[in-house]
Amino acid sequence: MQGHPLHLHNRSQIEKRIASQEARKLKAREEKHHTIWFGLGMFGLIGWSVTIPAVAGALLGMWIDSRWPSRYSWSLMLLIGGIALGCANAWKWIHKEGNVDR
Repeated sequence: MQGHPLHLHNRSQIEKRIASQEARKLKAREEKHHTIWFGLGMFGLIGWSVTIPAVAGALLGMWIDSRWPSRYSWSLMLLIGGIALGCANAWKWIHKEGNVDR
């Protein structure tokens, strides 16, 4: 009769790693680092994570529109794309910093 492919030695290492990860998560949840300064810093981080891609998209779109005029506004399309990218980035940061499990 053959044993499980995961030997006892490997299982012990995996259990230790899982236990240390769980201990780190519990310690992080117990720490009270969510002060007003943390909130303001997060607000600024989220704002810049949306602003930078939006402005970059608008500037790139304006450059494209000035070089190759067309019926469609690249400025508007890339602005909206930058805002969407920035919002996705902000969503990622909120979930990472808010300890939201998904």
